[in-house]
Amino acid sequence: MLYGTASDISQQILRTDVAGMPLEWIDYREAARLYHSEQVAYSCGTRLYTVFGGYSAASGRRSRIDVNSIIATEGTSQGLTFVRDKYIPPLNNRTLFKRDANLCLYCALRFPTRDLTRDHITPLSQGGKDVWSNVAAACRRCNNYKGGRTPEQASMQLIAVPIIPTYAEYIYLKGRRVLADQMQYLLTHIPRSSPLHARLTDHLSDNDSIFDEI
Repeated sequence: MLYGTASDISQQILRTDVAGMPLEWIDYREAARLYHSEQVAYSCGTRLYTVFGGYSAASGRRSRIDVNSIIATEGTSQGLTFVRDKYIPPLNNRTLFKRDANLCLYCALRFPTRDLTRDHITPLSQGGKDVWSNVAAACRRCNNYKGGRTPEQASMQLIAVPIIPTYAEYIYLKGRRVLADQMQYLLTHIPRSSPLHARLTDHLSDNDSIFDEI
């Protein structure tokens, strides 16, 4: 039996290793499995919901698991630390648009995800590659106008330099609904020099409790 509101139940949990390094997002089922198998070293953040199990034959008490928004699991990730330093996340439109805050990087207007496109700054037809540093969120109007030209050839200017997300930034970008405490935790692993760090810090200062996708 699961106790919590509908929004709580759909809320993702941030899983870290025992050293506190972010690993992935998991749902309540995976969180309950980790608790039940005693792989959770500690938890922090907000209590999201309570999972109730069976009754003990010895004590008559019912088992319960309180699931928090951030849980640390047993085991080391030394290999992952090495990989993380050189990690280049897979590119997809959902995380790309979230990286660019759902802004068209040409006209600087914000659009719903459905109205954005992936623009290749140096077009594929001119030798450009489909990589983070060569793509930008663009509205359909700007992308159609630019066509197969570079921004210089089309007399257009990018409002920001495209970045390659770090491992922690990519964890954030993959999150569907990121709670303020989860975001605060992730911020400690995002470089202060990153534009994403500055943007999310501003959101936190505005007292936003949930960082939803647009």
